Amino acid sequence: MSKGSPPQNTKSDSTQYRLDPRDIIQGAQMLLVAFGALVLVPILTGLNPNVALFTAGLGTLCFQWITGGKIPVFLGSSFAFIAPITISVRKFGLAETLSGLLAAGALYLLLSLLIFWRGSHIVTYVLPTIVTGPVIMVIGLSLAPIAIKMATEPGDGISASVAIILSSLSFLATILTVVFARRMLRLIPILVGILAGYLAAMIMGLIDFAPLRAAPWIAIPNFTTPVFHGPAMLYMLPVAIAPAIEHIGDILVVSSVTGQPFLQHPGLHRTLLGDGLATSLAACLGGPPNTTYSEVTGAVALTRSFNAGIMTWAAIIAIILSFSGKLEGLLSTIPAPVMGGVLVILFGTIVVVGMDSIVKAGEDLLQTRNLIIVGAILILGVGGMRLKAGQFALEGIGASSIIGIILNLLLPRRLET
Repeated sequence: MSKGSPPQNTKSDSTQYRLDPRDIIQGAQMLLVAFGALVLVPILTGLNPNVALFTAGLGTLCFQWITGGKIPVFLGSSFAFIAPITISVRKFGLAETLSGLLAAGALYLLLSLLIFWRGSHIVTYVLPTIVTGPVIMVIGLSLAPIAIKMATEPGDGISASVAIILSSLSFLATILTVVFARRMLRLIPILVGILAGYLAAMIMGLIDFAPLRAAPWIAIPNFTTPVFHGPAMLYMLPVAIAPAIEHIGDILVVSSVTGQPFLQHPGLHRTLLGDGLATSLAACLGGPPNTTYSEVTGAVALTRSFNAGIMTWAAIIAIILSFSGKLEGLLSTIPAPVMGGVLVILFGTIVVVGMDSIVKAGEDLLQTRNLIIVGAILILGVGGMRLKAGQFALEGIGASSIIGIILNLLLPRRLET
């Protein structure tokens, strides 16, 4: 079905795909909601934020094409890959890491085919919450040192005490926005936190505007192509497991918000296929993996804007902004402590999301089988367990994910405490 085809099984015209120029402002609003998280990932991992903007827009358009323009979601940079990308770039190089991200996208495609062939129950059997929940927690916990380092360490003319002040300001601004802000402002706490810290740094004379002044108004994003590298691909593949399961949860939330059965129409196999292709396209151009954004889903629920055409405008605007050299220059002037204060909350949120998924699944963590699986994943993942055979190595998140899957498949379904 083409992107512009009207979707089936809708309850009202409000969910029909329409590309109306009058929706451009709403599209810009949706991009604003996603913007903070979207550019944080490339900034933290050393990727190009303008490339991330381009691939987020391109990925969203690809997702809409695959799913027939039925689902009002925006795809942006995935936080689950921050630690793996950072480690992989250091170990293997950027181009090699991109081949690993390309493989992660391919895993989505395989899961899509598996669901199309056997149904979605096969995924929940192999990857139940008792495995994916702790893996998500490991992702958040493994990012903790990055957040603390950025929030407290001196650098670029900023002392340790000043770093703590700046990170505290961005931290508090983010919290106050989440707790006390109303309507759309509550959906952009990341931007508010960064803006508060940035303004404080500017008042203190800590911002170097030289990169902004030197940047051209229009510039082609610095695209990078992947180089095939087996170890990087093996390292990155297991990391894609948790985001793939999160994708299912995100689609369930969007279905609940809009009142549409998206797991059936267009189907989970199509949504995973769209997400996988978006991630693979991003890897081919040097961008981070894509994922559906819950912030944008919140904005959809708040505004009752169910027309997926609005996300098309958001994607088009993102692509246009990706050619702004000034935007890239501006983002490069943000001091690290300003980011660190926000990341303390964001990375902590990832841990809590993993915990919450286990709680909502009603799992008894003290049941022997669950105790073994969850305990092994957490200790091996946070402890940095490394499995090596020749050039190939699995460590941290990847190793704990594989071991968790194996334990889930081998241990008897009912063990007494």
